[in-house]
Amino acid sequence: MTTYNEDSIRSLDWKEHIRLRPGMYIGKLGDGSAYDDGIYVLLKEIVDNSIDEFVMGAGKTIDITVTENKVSVRDYGRGIPLGSVVDVVSKINTGGKYDSKAFQKSVGLNGVGTKAVNALSTQFTVQSYRDGKTRIASFSKGVLVSDEQKDTTQRNGTAVTFCPDETIFKHYKYRIEFVENMIWNYVFLNSGLTINFNGKKFVSQHGLKDLLERNIDPESMRYPIIHLKGDDIEIAMTHGQQYGEEYYSFVNGQHTTQGGTHQAAFREAVVKTIREFYKKDFDASDIRASIIGAIAIKVQEPVFESQTKTKLGSQSVGPEGPTVRTFVNDFVKKALDDYLHKEPTTAEALLKRILQSERERKDIAGIKKLANERAKKASLHNRKLRDCKIHFGDKHERALETTLFITEGDSASGSITKSRDVMTQAVFSLRGKPLNCFGLTKKVVYENEEFNLLQHALNIEDGLEGLRYNNIVIATDADVDGMHIRLLMMTFFLQFFPDLVKAGHVYILQTPLFRVRNKKETIYCYSDEERVNAIKKLGGKPEITRFKGLGEISPSEFGQFIGEDMRLEPVILTKENKLPQVLEYYMGKNTPDRQKHIVENLRVEIDREEELIQAAV
Repeated sequence: MTTYNEDSIRSLDWKEHIRLRPGMYIGKLGDGSAYDDGIYVLLKEIVDNSIDEFVMGAGKTIDITVTENKVSVRDYGRGIPLGSVVDVVSKINTGGKYDSKAFQKSVGLNGVGTKAVNALSTQFTVQSYRDGKTRIASFSKGVLVSDEQKDTTQRNGTAVTFCPDETIFKHYKYRIEFVENMIWNYVFLNSGLTINFNGKKFVSQHGLKDLLERNIDPESMRYPIIHLKGDDIEIAMTHGQQYGEEYYSFVNGQHTTQGGTHQAAFREAVVKTIREFYKKDFDASDIRASIIGAIAIKVQEPVFESQTKTKLGSQSVGPEGPTVRTFVNDFVKKALDDYLHKEPTTAEALLKRILQSERERKDIAGIKKLANERAKKASLHNRKLRDCKIHFGDKHERALETTLFITEGDSASGSITKSRDVMTQAVFSLRGKPLNCFGLTKKVVYENEEFNLLQHALNIEDGLEGLRYNNIVIATDADVDGMHIRLLMMTFFLQFFPDLVKAGHVYILQTPLFRVRNKKETIYCYSDEERVNAIKKLGGKPEITRFKGLGEISPSEFGQFIGEDMRLEPVILTKENKLPQVLEYYMGKNTPDRQKHIVENLRVEIDREEELIQAAV
């Protein structure tokens, strides 16, 4: 037995603890391929402070610059009191947000966020401009490096610059799409705020209405967006053509990607209000089918279920206020009912959407029941699914790591299964090429055994609330057949579960194409350029192996590609990518158009390898 005495007890200071257990403070680490990776949480923690200044009426503009490994944020608020500049970024439980009068409805209430950014950055500089004076403090990994004070002519405010630590966030890079989405959400929730990001201006006039317009194809909306605002609450909603439900929810400006008490109350209130308005006891699923909604509320001292604040746990809107459920219900009941009475055309279009959903549900009721019974029996001995022990909905510190790999064939799934982390990584094995489901109704999800089993493995039949894995990773061979299977699976998700893609849960696994090695070192390469650079680095005549399929990679090697160095490519949907048109073009029956596109855009690369080698030399 190991010795257990006074010498075994250790006390860490704040920066040591944050660096030892970063997941407690910022969730998962990641490399920037997921919207909730740690590098975006670091950015958000700094911007949140500037947003709080705006909310308090100090400063209407925020300047943000993001390069590959450096972030700068400058606001024009009151500026940190000069005597406290060092303390507020390096002393836990120090900050202005403990004074409830100064920050009544702030997001960050525990004084940890900025300190976490400081501790997890190789270079962190905070500068406060206040009444003609400025103080600049620089840190490295939480340790104070320099501190000076001098005169300035700059406007009041605070500037923070940091570089995330590459030893913690390995191979990271900021994806501009994710940063832009974050910034759009900030301006949607703060009318009158202007954010300048990398030279581009972001501003919103109509709040959540603008948010939905940015995320919805206008042609798919069944009726104009219903936009309602009250004291400390704002909602926007419409119905589209897609399957499932889609929600954007916020608390005090924080994007609660996992929902919480306010989103649950919103879903409940919409059903209740619509039933009473039409005086008919519609099935809740028919009312909410194809809904696209957004809700933002402000509460005092919000309680989130984790430091990353992705799910609201608060039951009340304030120490002496009503419950969140009552607050949201009362607002929706009056405001939505009034709106539908005033807008009969919208009320009629909404009714038609509900009745259509009702017909579609009844049409597949019989086969859905049989399919679910088959899936229930199969789940006991489901050879397609090798499950993991922790799931996304669990209250576990590793829940954000939960991943389902969708593989082609038994050889690939065998390699992943043998090398995976059984706590957080599951494997679902496809049999050959899945069905091209473009243009088909959701009935096919139940008629096709493979799709039905996948749907049940993910637990998304009734929406994303029960999603069992945070990351759904399509893992196919790096050949033509593998690419085709990848497209077929993406079509499945985009056709029937687009909210899964929009919420940032779907990825493509990047696996190495080459292994270059000598007796001393092995380098795995993901492109021709990396292969040529590896040859140059190793020198001589290294052994070069080309991986065609995942099954060719040994389990011992595969473990390196699905661990902390895993490379994932997110499937990102933007308003510019009009979903129906994209699917129609690539997966529809317009073969001549696609053939013409291929012929006109075909590139022939001659002696590409020789060019790369010469360039490397």
